Amino acid sequence: MLRTALLVSLLALMGYASASWLTHDFQIWTAEGARRLEVAQQPVPVPPVTVEGPGIAAQTLPALLAQGGDVTLVDFFYTRCKTVCLSLGSNFQQLQAAVQADRDAGTRVGVRLLSISFDGAHDSSTVLQAYARTLQADPVVWNWVRVPNASEQQWLLQRLGVVVVPDGRGDYEHNAAFLVLDTRGRLVRVFDLVEQQLALDFARHLAQRESL
Repeated sequence: MLRTALLVSLLALMGYASASWLTHDFQIWTAEGARRLEVAQQPVPVPPVTVEGPGIAAQTLPALLAQGGDVTLVDFFYTRCKTVCLSLGSNFQQLQAAVQADRDAGTRVGVRLLSISFDGAHDSSTVLQAYARTLQADPVVWNWVRVPNASEQQWLLQRLGVVVVPDGRGDYEHNAAFLVLDTRGRLVRVFDLVEQQLALDFARHLAQRESL
């Protein structure tokens, strides 16, 4: 009886320890949550992939991020998407309006927006420009790029934890989030779509801190 009780206690303790390890001391329970926690604890440098887009000559992504000294809010999308990308576009329109309002008020915001297509084979600069126009994107605030090289595109997606899976019908299933990249070209935070204001507030705070 005593041996059975000891065995049950040992198994329970092992289960608790395993769960604690797998969930970072119970702070998260999902793979996406784990990714966000790990990014917050250890920022991820973006790889030196080449990007290009409307008004943006071919250059490495870190070089683009270093221009202007701004913190960058990033999303990943593709122009043919008819589902979550529409929500992302709407969210970024609202973020653009907030950044523009700050600029109009004479506030040094230090935040810009960048949409990166993961359908580089289709989303040429011309296609991106037309898509940006439909969303009334202001190029001073909101830029659009693609990664023309397929291998580099995959490298970027893997490094930043962006999951993109072809659905067999010419479209993609993908996760969606707001990614905050600092002026050193590092992914420092990941926010859910419902955390739009939180993402902007964090980016503003980070921009202010990095300007000191």
